[in-house]
Amino acid sequence: QVQLMESGGGLVQAGGSLRLSCTASISIGSIHAMDWYRQAPGKQRELVATTTSGGSTNYADSVKGRFTISRDNAKNTVYLQMNSLKPEDTAVYYCRAQKFWNIYWGQGTQVTVSS
Repeated sequence: QVQLMESGGGLVQAGGSLRLSCTASISIGSIHAMDWYRQAPGKQRELVATTTSGGSTNYADSVKGRFTISRDNAKNTVYLQMNSLKPEDTAVYYCRAQKFWNIYWGQGTQVTVSS
């Protein structure tokens, strides 16, 4: 069982920045992939960014060049640095971990971007 705890959400004006954190209850070096998803009201949950244990990263087109995913294995934490935020980035952001065939989700953190 893997527990994930997100933090760092909040209210920010358009153009501002936030950094989300996701801390796992186990060593993230043993987790194949850790992702950030988001879900806006009335919309499906969508993948925002991925980082793998091999060091690769991937981003949704809508956030490329603005968001950066990174991991600190020593702290068992994955970060999502979000810059140049737009109102359409408003959503609940969820951390997800994939370990072998198992998927684990955090409880989510709200990000609200005002225009």
